[in-house]
Amino acid sequence: MNSEPKPVLHIKTFHKLTTDELYELLRVRSEVFVVEQNCVYQDMDGDDQNSIHLWVTKGERIVALARVCPAGTHMKEISIGRVITTKRGKGYGKQIMLHAIDAAIEHFDAKCIDIEAQEYARGFYESVGFQQSSDTFMLDGIPHIKMTWKK
Repeated sequence: MNSEPKPVLHIKTFHKLTTDELYELLRVRSEVFVVEQNCVYQDMDGDDQNSIHLWVTKGERIVALARVCPAGTHMKEISIGRVITTKRGKGYGKQIMLHAIDAAIEHFDAKCIDIEAQEYARGFYESVGFQQSSDTFMLDGIPHIKMTWKK
């Protein structure tokens, strides 16, 4: 008998997050983007308050997360960012991205979504429908590309 917990999707606006949920989302973001990637940058950028936050848990652990920002906040168009998977190779990254696209459509009537993708992850984002839409640029010391999804 397999007693491993099933993945659970959570979707909330910033103001519906509990303090414990917000703390855990920010902790995981800091763990991956700042510590693991050794990148000093301002994670809390003022866009979280207007965004839709999505995360997948298995048991009590976050295995993936993302945020969907309305147009005119993080980028000119609706955007998805802060995409993380803490358990790589299990499909959680693709799962959270597909849910984030659905949330962008449902909450912001998205017909076009932009992301600033780390260049090495281009193939991953292409697998969920994004296409490269800029040349490489440096963001926080890491090569990035803008990618766009269209309905």
